[in-house]
Amino acid sequence: MAGLELKQLRKNYGKVEVIKGIDLTIEHGEFVVFVGPSGCGKSTLLRMIAGLEDISGGELRIGDKVVNAVEPRDRGIAMVFQSYALYPHMTVYDNVGFGLKLARTPKEVRDQKIREAARILQMEHLLDRKPSQLSGGQRQRVAIGRAIVRQPEVFLFDEPLSNLDAALRVDMRMEISKLHNDLGATMIYVTHDQVEAMTLADKIVVLDGGVVQQVGAPIELYQRPANLFVAGFIGSPKMNFVSVSADSVSGDIATVSGPDVVGVPVTLPSRKVAPGDKLTLGVRPHDLVVAASGSIVGRVGLVERLGNETIVNLELPSGASWLAVLEGDQALKRGESLALDVDPAKALLFDDAGQAIPR
Repeated sequence: MAGLELKQLRKNYGKVEVIKGIDLTIEHGEFVVFVGPSGCGKSTLLRMIAGLEDISGGELRIGDKVVNAVEPRDRGIAMVFQSYALYPHMTVYDNVGFGLKLARTPKEVRDQKIREAARILQMEHLLDRKPSQLSGGQRQRVAIGRAIVRQPEVFLFDEPLSNLDAALRVDMRMEISKLHNDLGATMIYVTHDQVEAMTLADKIVVLDGGVVQQVGAPIELYQRPANLFVAGFIGSPKMNFVSVSADSVSGDIATVSGPDVVGVPVTLPSRKVAPGDKLTLGVRPHDLVVAASGSIVGRVGLVERLGNETIVNLELPSGASWLAVLEGDQALKRGESLALDVDPAKALLFDDAGQAIPR
């Protein structure tokens, strides 16, 4: 296995620059997830690593080797695509081993690798079936098995679960995580689903507009987002935002107010703000709690009672909406007034440029 290093990596299509000078180091054995909205450049970046897209500028290293001009087959990578791309007339056994057959791998070695991949993926009983006899999850396992038998230095996954239903996606996430633990392989995984990113990654790379917005461990990005984009993208449901001004600063507590909130305290141990500063307040839906006279007051809109929690759409005085995820089953009625508070240590502030004020 090997690590990767990207130095000022760029990709242009004519005059349009889609990857804008990315610097990134991926250590040996890491599970790294590229995440971002559609069009952010995550799949293009993955295809550049795979050799399926030319590199317009910068340097790409896999292990100790610069691979900018190296053919895909010689980069020591294996890629699993969104579509399974299985040969319908071949059995699972033949699909998994087809690449080895083209490489003229001896039959005995080929058989050993196919059966070992089938054991790892728990699909020994499927080897004699055709793709038409498999479920979506089983077909994706076959596609992953085809990658495993090549024993690559780096595994690349391009939204491999997007064609599966919700329950199967959860199962396959666990399978891929287990596969990473079993193989100790370097894996790069592309998704637009931030839940997949949070649950799978050792390290998340958040992209927007071909630029890396933040790199870090999942919980680091959740608790300490670098800017408004990362704060709004990581976490489900997404973070609530509102424009505020700083009323006062006392010790390590800044108190902020705006059209929809009054006197919200925020802990700022590492940097003070000045009274009058224009800021954005960010609060995660799970961090809101019902209060007798809270600093955030609105009218209840849609209520989703899920048993273990209640999701409330709160309509604020300005017409904006916030989501609150309240613990347990809350018997709230549409149109009633609801007051909420937030723990000062969990609220976040962003400056007028959208950058997080460090905690």
